[in-house]
Amino acid sequence: MSPVTHFFTGWVLGSVVGSNKRERAIVTLAAVAPDLDGLGIIPELLTRHSQHPLLWFSQYHHDLHSLLFAVVVSFCAFFLAGRSWTPAIFAFVSFHLHLVEDLLGSRGPDGFQWPIPYLFPFSNRWTWSWSGQWALNSWPNVALTIALISVSLWIAIRWESSPVEIFSVSADRAVVCTLRKRFQGGQASRLEN
Repeated sequence: MSPVTHFFTGWVLGSVVGSNKRERAIVTLAAVAPDLDGLGIIPELLTRHSQHPLLWFSQYHHDLHSLLFAVVVSFCAFFLAGRSWTPAIFAFVSFHLHLVEDLLGSRGPDGFQWPIPYLFPFSNRWTWSWSGQWALNSWPNVALTIALISVSLWIAIRWESSPVEIFSVSADRAVVCTLRKRFQGGQASRLEN
């Protein structure tokens, strides 16, 4: 699935289980973390016409989709959350939701199914794949993304925090106030007071 879908999956989970901005951000970013290996597309594209192209995306994408990296992300979450286990546990869950989403819907346009090497680098025995995996641009992925964005909008209106808070508190306030005015007929937000 797309990084946007993973981001909103993490945000929705983080909003339900996170008690503050930091915890919500930690759980959200844990849902996106497995795709850090996707950054290999940049050197691959930049060197594709050279004599020695760097095939970092083609060869290594999904290598961070592993139990080892989930544990690393969870320990980072533990320390970023001030040595709190709750955000670390939900970061672990959020990371695994990413894996499930990829297992369900990340087939490429050429029909290639990205397997998930769960025990990498220790073993290749437990590599996940599913023959029914739908295409990355298929309607179930689009529907899931729309549903997650809709839930995120509802959370922003109801609980007065949006995914924008990860990047800017003032921009988050503006987004929440605008949404509340639009969908609640001008009802004041605690953020405006």
